[in-house]
Amino acid sequence: MACVFCTPNKELIVANNRLAYAVRDTSPVTPLHTLILPNRHVADYFELEPAEKQAIADLLDEMRRNIVVRDPTIAGYNIGVNIGAVAGQTIFHCHVHLIPRRPGDVANPRGGVRAVIPGRADY
Repeated sequence: MACVFCTPNKELIVANNRLAYAVRDTSPVTPLHTLILPNRHVADYFELEPAEKQAIADLLDEMRRNIVVRDPTIAGYNIGVNIGAVAGQTIFHCHVHLIPRRPGDVANPRGGVRAVIPGRADY
């Protein structure tokens, strides 16, 4: 089966640089949820070359600036990468999630990404 991220629909790309690109998530957690991906097919973030990691970081910054202009109610972000099936990865082309957060989008945001394991967000 072909990798959907290796041949993205060019019309869906919202930003790109030499080594990476950004698209809006097709199943967003919140509005403007964005994925940042390396152009090269790499399953695991830890297999990326340093230049690819920098290209992704650059696009994360660019997309944050873009998103906050589009929606000034955004007050925070979650940034995440699922690496491996046990961590929830379902498409094995590395992708970094940039998830905008707004006041009241969940009842209790305490713990943020710690909530991926039930009961671990409360500390």
